[in-house]
Amino acid sequence: MRYDDRRTAGRLLAGELEELRGGDVVVLALPRGGVPVAAEVARHLRAPLDVLVVRKLGVPGQPEWAFGAIGEHGVRVLNRDVIAGAGVSSAALESVEAAERAELERRVRAYRRRREAVPVNGRTAVVVDDGLATGATAEAACRVVRGQGAARVVLAVPVAPEHSVTRLRQVADAVVCPRTPRDFGSVGAWYRDFDQVPDAEVVSLLARATAAVPPTGNTAAPVEREVRIPAAGSQLGAWLAVPDGAPVAVAFAHGSGSSRHSPRNRYVAAALQRAGLATLLLDLLADAEAHDRHNVFDILLLARRLHAASVWLHTQTGLPVAYFGASTGAAAALEAAALSGSGIRSVVSRGGRPDLATPAALTRLRAPTLLIVGSRDTHVLSLNRLAADRMHCEHRIAVVPGATHLFEEPGALRTVAELARDWFTGHVGRPAAGASPSRSA
Repeated sequence: MRYDDRRTAGRLLAGELEELRGGDVVVLALPRGGVPVAAEVARHLRAPLDVLVVRKLGVPGQPEWAFGAIGEHGVRVLNRDVIAGAGVSSAALESVEAAERAELERRVRAYRRRREAVPVNGRTAVVVDDGLATGATAEAACRVVRGQGAARVVLAVPVAPEHSVTRLRQVADAVVCPRTPRDFGSVGAWYRDFDQVPDAEVVSLLARATAAVPPTGNTAAPVEREVRIPAAGSQLGAWLAVPDGAPVAVAFAHGSGSSRHSPRNRYVAAALQRAGLATLLLDLLADAEAHDRHNVFDILLLARRLHAASVWLHTQTGLPVAYFGASTGAAAALEAAALSGSGIRSVVSRGGRPDLATPAALTRLRAPTLLIVGSRDTHVLSLNRLAADRMHCEHRIAVVPGATHLFEEPGALRTVAELARDWFTGHVGRPAAGASPSRSA
């Protein structure tokens, strides 16, 4: 069954993405054919629309046979099998790439018209085209948005061969494709109207989409900077973001290091920043240390470093501090929050291992604590319940339906971000941890 045109395909594709509606999503269209499809998706999801300019590298003399693709920010993806099979020389490759790079830059100027690109950092990026053949262009597109800091990359196309969809699932976090015919042929074969989309239509659709999406939330960009924090014999790399008027600063703790580079942590941090909260994404372990699994499970070491970082954070910002912990970092957050005089305002754990905190710390803890676990992460859920039984502070277990350990399912990470945001903002005005012990089921 063929689609009538690209807009019809876009409306049908939007229905497959319903779970993303209302989330922190940006829709990125591959021009030119992907723009009418993406415009319908963006309208349905009530999300901003932008173009993601990539160019296919075609075999000389057979331009529809792609041996790779290029994207903005110097991204290049090559298919070595096609290069070898078609006998593409190094000189030919460089010549094709130079020509396509010039066209890519022309299109960026033509489509954006001096308009700033829609930021994707910490957000779900939905990459849309009118279909896939080899998938080289879509692969380049996904790698571009990943490099721009997208927390999650969803590739959405109306039609594609099954083998391309399977391969691209290794590049994108999810691939949504309603039709994967066995006898594919070409993308155009699956549309009744597949006329070329002119540049003027691309510009018009982008302008209309920009006017249709009103600004929401806190639009003031936070003051951000990279920092180094002395802590327990180490210099911790970190990224600090402080929105104007922030009432609390949330320090992120991740047991395996690279917390500031974790796409899931960055997604949650971006959501907290939009709610007006300051965030500190920090690496509790250096890269060399993280390779040693003993360090990852050295909860007391992680807790000492997190505590030192929170003292630094409070001194630098003058704000009360809260913790967001993941994996073994959640145990470290609870240990650090339980220290006498820590003053930690509240704690949130995402798929964490609070059971690895010492029983004394769990009993001593006074910071209101939210434990977020996926319903399908049954082992960790049981461990969280055991840890919660030892707590005498205000605490709650929030179970995200259908979610597994990494919250990769559509809408799961958004739920985590919303739960964390509400917990932190709901405890901003409460007394600091340790000031007045309380107990809650």
